[in-house]
Amino acid sequence: MKNSASPADFKHAMRRLAAGVTLVTTAGRGGRAGLTATAVCSLSADPPRLLVCVNRDSAPNRAIAAAKRFCVNVLGTRHRALALRFAGATGVQGEERFAKGSWTVGATGSPVLADALASFDCALVEAIQSGTHTIFVGAVHAVETHAKGAPLLYASGAFGTLARPKPK
Repeated sequence: MKNSASPADFKHAMRRLAAGVTLVTTAGRGGRAGLTATAVCSLSADPPRLLVCVNRDSAPNRAIAAAKRFCVNVLGTRHRALALRFAGATGVQGEERFAKGSWTVGATGSPVLADALASFDCALVEAIQSGTHTIFVGAVHAVETHAKGAPLLYASGAFGTLARPKPK
């Protein structure tokens, strides 16, 4: 069957899919690197595995592939400015992105955002090339849950959060 959906139509439709916002971070010989990502999901609970999809042309993609480790930091609404920073919206690149936020080092050596809602520190077990992206599969070595707060979501080109149900 021929693929009839255009890339533009696909992107337009995908903007309707709300997703949690994360910072995917790594550290290696070239220093720390990271990006804002919504293409993150659990893959297996036993053993714990997750996957992240990262554009192959990005510096963080090359950094994750070289370091063979990464951390997925789940963002809350208070992290909107960090999400924009790591998305490149502020023009800041590379190590400079880490000048904001409180950072620690995880079990694998990856940067962990100290007040993330949760952090998944992973060793890279597989990298799959598909289209414009690499699917990185991580074995979760450590999980941390941090401060409480509402999750930061992204849909239709904007950040948001869950609506709280009104009391009856």
